[in-house]
Amino acid sequence: MTQIPLESRLPTTYRIKEIRQETPMVKTFTFDGSLGAKPGQFVMVWLPGVDEIPMSVAFDDGAHTRITFFAVGGMTEILAEAKVGDLVGLRGPFGTRYTWDPGDHIVLVAGGYGAAPMYFVASQAVTHGCTLEAIIGARSKEHLLYVKELESLPHVSVHLSTDDGSMGFKGYNTNILDKLLNVTQDAETQDPPVDKVFSCGPEMMLKSVLTICDKYNVPCQLSLERYMKCGFGICGNCTVDPLGVRLCTDGPVVKGEVCRKIAEFGVYHRDDLGKKNAF
Repeated sequence: MTQIPLESRLPTTYRIKEIRQETPMVKTFTFDGSLGAKPGQFVMVWLPGVDEIPMSVAFDDGAHTRITFFAVGGMTEILAEAKVGDLVGLRGPFGTRYTWDPGDHIVLVAGGYGAAPMYFVASQAVTHGCTLEAIIGARSKEHLLYVKELESLPHVSVHLSTDDGSMGFKGYNTNILDKLLNVTQDAETQDPPVDKVFSCGPEMMLKSVLTICDKYNVPCQLSLERYMKCGFGICGNCTVDPLGVRLCTDGPVVKGEVCRKIAEFGVYHRDDLGKKNAF
């Protein structure tokens, strides 16, 4: 287990510098200050007297930290009421990151607000000479996130899918992944082969990504989400069956070969009481 510095375990208040309304239910907060997060890592977001929950880091440029979240109830609805200038507690960063080699050709597969950490990956990977295909999926045009940001990056090709066909391909983003790998992994193609696939989004989508990557023998790294409280491996709430892997320290970014051994992956998850809930 990675040793977490003491200063990362304790919350520090950060002032909200900017708030961006992405969709009616999704907001992005930019904080004045950096936590030194890497693509794929998460922070614990704390509202005194309310709750503390994990959120993926959407961006960290060394001066500012950004989170993008969906106001689905509980603390997220209260957090969504915050204004520019308000203080929010942050702990971290925690967990593993996405890793690549210089010059890699990478495919990003994002569902919903999983597009935010995928943008963070792309913004960093292009500085290491990587080329990327970003596949962004959502229920409809109005729910697509970080499209303009990804399109603005050099060496990134963006592919869109919506369930209702209101923009891009009508269907699942994993259908695009299957077609793309079918072409790029063909020995006779002129297109560069894909070195790695990174994905963030709903777990059933991640399950499909793993199946498709196995089909074409392409390594993948997936961001898994579980109930978390401490962030540094003490409480055990995020342990997955049967490996005993703690996703706050050994994840959230997990390689495909590890995901294959997680019996609950794409089947069930546990709530705050440890009860199994099917996906």
